Amino acid sequence: MLLSIALMLAGAKLLGELCERYLKQPAVLAEIVVGIILGKSLLGWVNGSDVTLQQIAGIGAVLLLFEVGLESDIYELFKVGKEAMWVATVGVVIPFLGGYLVAHVLGSSVIQSVFVGAALTATSVGITARVFSDLSALQSHEAKIVLGAAVADDVIGLIILAAVSGLATSAFSWPAVERTSTLAIMFLVAAIVLGLRATPLLLKWARAMRTRAAVSSAAVVLCLLTSSLAEAVQLAPIVGSFAAGVVLAKTEEKIRFEEKIKSIADLFIPLFFVMMGARMDLSALDVRSLAVASALLLVAIIGKIVSGLTLPSKGVGRWVVGLGMIPRGEVGLIFASIGESKGIIGPPLYASIVFVVIVTTFITPPLLKFATLKFEQAALAVAPQET
Repeated sequence: MLLSIALMLAGAKLLGELCERYLKQPAVLAEIVVGIILGKSLLGWVNGSDVTLQQIAGIGAVLLLFEVGLESDIYELFKVGKEAMWVATVGVVIPFLGGYLVAHVLGSSVIQSVFVGAALTATSVGITARVFSDLSALQSHEAKIVLGAAVADDVIGLIILAAVSGLATSAFSWPAVERTSTLAIMFLVAAIVLGLRATPLLLKWARAMRTRAAVSSAAVVLCLLTSSLAEAVQLAPIVGSFAAGVVLAKTEEKIRFEEKIKSIADLFIPLFFVMMGARMDLSALDVRSLAVASALLLVAIIGKIVSGLTLPSKGVGRWVVGLGMIPRGEVGLIFASIGESKGIIGPPLYASIVFVVIVTTFITPPLLKFATLKFEQAALAVAPQET
């Protein structure tokens, strides 16, 4: 096990460096490729089915959503405005329905089809933010719409995920989906409201302690407690860790523990993505699976572009917004991982979803850069005429 972890970390960091330095792509793609190389698809040096390795990698998923929560401002989320909420809603509904229909028409069960649809809903905040930052456009109106919508549809996606994963061990029915969705919403609201009240007291106690790293330890304890509470009510643990991150994002102590938590997360999160690649079986991608993957990719791209093109606002780069919503990234991979581990989806569907995540992540940066530059040129051309 120790040798496997050493190989996974070393491979993730080395290939991640090459990916970011020369291909200008996020390291997460390299981590998945390392897993495919080390796993059963090629070398077979890392056992993707090893329970202990899966549990260690699972901590990475929890810490990842904890980080996403820490970077989310719950008050700003309520202020994102009609534009971002429109993009988020359309960007969830169309991919969800499209993914469900494609999977169901091509032979998947109802529960599998619902899960595939859910896996296509979330947008990767980190990847889109990175591209806008590289373009020095992070403060543009389009960037604010995309980032606000990405956070909002992550929350909606988590609720959908909680509903679907909660039904994995029971018979599927739409009333059951409604009950589980209501439970997920209630849990998120309760965790955030109660957390905002209780966290200042918890951190005050930790701040008064002389023990080393007491504040950062208290933050991690809160993350793990809310994750375990979510699991206790049959929700995905990442719902709880996201809620804990949102709560702690509003505390004064955030600056004291954020970097320490990131240093821990930087070890566990790559292991999660490498394990995702190690669990992927390329031999499962037969002709039918490739057809499913291609159809899902089309739905994934079109659904997000439509969310931008249908914006009722004037003077907004609709193509920029739509293309910025395309990458599925980390959250989509977590959806696939949970579905495969719970036995909801098999290797072919799992490989198809990972394929969609990889391709959407690869194509977004060049497309978004092209659309942003074109929109800026068009705006400059119109400006003198208006003057």
